[in-house]
Amino acid sequence: MLYAIWPSFRNVPNTMPQSANINTQLMTSYVIYFVTMLPFHYLGIHKVKWLFMLKTVATFIVGFGLMGWMISSVGVGNSSLFNQGNTVHGSRFRWIFMNSFYSNLGGFTTLMVNAPDYSRYAHRRRSTYTTLFAVPFTATLVTFMGVVVASGSKVMYGEILWDPLQVIDRWTSRGGRAAAFFCALSFYFSQLGLNIAANSLASANDMNAIWPKYINLRRGQFIAAFLGAWALTPWNIMTSAPAFLNFMSGYSIWLGPLCGILVADYFIVHRQKYDVNELYKFGGIYNYRWGFNWRAFAAFTIGWVPLLPGFIPTVSSGITASSGLTHLYDVGFFYGFGSAILSYSVICHFFPAKETYVETAVYPDDITQGRDIEDISSEEVFGEKIRTK
Repeated sequence: MLYAIWPSFRNVPNTMPQSANINTQLMTSYVIYFVTMLPFHYLGIHKVKWLFMLKTVATFIVGFGLMGWMISSVGVGNSSLFNQGNTVHGSRFRWIFMNSFYSNLGGFTTLMVNAPDYSRYAHRRRSTYTTLFAVPFTATLVTFMGVVVASGSKVMYGEILWDPLQVIDRWTSRGGRAAAFFCALSFYFSQLGLNIAANSLASANDMNAIWPKYINLRRGQFIAAFLGAWALTPWNIMTSAPAFLNFMSGYSIWLGPLCGILVADYFIVHRQKYDVNELYKFGGIYNYRWGFNWRAFAAFTIGWVPLLPGFIPTVSSGITASSGLTHLYDVGFFYGFGSAILSYSVICHFFPAKETYVETAVYPDDITQGRDIEDISSEEVFGEKIRTK
């Protein structure tokens, strides 16, 4: 957006060292983005629904427009977009396909784990089911758009531009400054919404659960914003397409088993029967022994440890792994998710935590229904002190 408004900004001297993996222009825009992002953390998730709607509409319009422009510019003839063929074949193609699919899926494992952070705001249970179809559909569609644009950039520019912003950047020097600005603006809103949905709010909920006396959702989002934006130096992740894909698929070796444990515990072990009020009580029936459920830790270990030998070579060039371990990592989410479900269910069958089983599900509404709120103790609902007007 800055290049589109002020083309001379591109000529600002770079004062950042090469080892920083970011130049002065990008750091300047990154600081501006960070500052403009902070007010949205202050507002809270319930007040930025319009932002998610805006980013959904704008991103798809720009995505289809960018893909259509690329197809129209490159053409569909014998030497164009859809006739480039594959660069790998045979069994190697199948494993690379699975690894790429795994990388794509890795970006959504965060949403699988923190789905309750958003479903808690739904007015009806069936409202949450739309994500069952919406997430796979949009993921597949956006991936297809990315493949088309990246493949077309090889024909048009002679190199694969895996980041759509790099394609948009070419427009600023070719008379397309207005188009570049509005396309980049849509990606700004997309990134803003994604950052709130997949990063800050999930982290804030975790910190609030650990230190509820000191950290609320607003403070937690600000803490996550500063740690994520500066301590983790995310620009190093964006140095190349392989680095980005390795990062996206890497952390899912831990999130996959977590998803499996959550699914197994709810659907298989407890058969959708929780006492929700007990979940909020210190020392309640879900406290297990000393606050830890060793069954979950065992299943979690079974889910991610075998994937570690295949993961390490992706982040360290001096280490290699056997083809078998590498191929296991190529399907890491499926192994982690499936093995965690199986192992957790088997362990709980032979070593059940009987104190956590209830005959029927208990929800907060079951306690408060038909009673005045002033007559209900806070401990009955959440197990902690609350203030009511």
